[in-house]
Amino acid sequence: MKELDLLTLGYLEEYYPTASAEEQQAFAALLELQDPLLMSYMVGRETPLDTVTVRVVGLMRTLLNRTDDA
Repeated sequence: MKELDLLTLGYLEEYYPTASAEEQQAFAALLELQDPLLMSYMVGRETPLDTVTVRVVGLMRTLLNRTDDA
């Protein structure tokens, strides 16, 4: 999905370089998920179980909100 590609690229550029090792690992784990589950996280239909992944998803969702505003 193009939207997911844009979100992951946006996170990589804006947040990944300064993210903690835990957050970087959580982001890498998100990349291994099937697109439908990742999209469910992005639109808030489902929530990850661990707090670090919730934080990463939250940052990615801010990018989603920016693209909606543009």
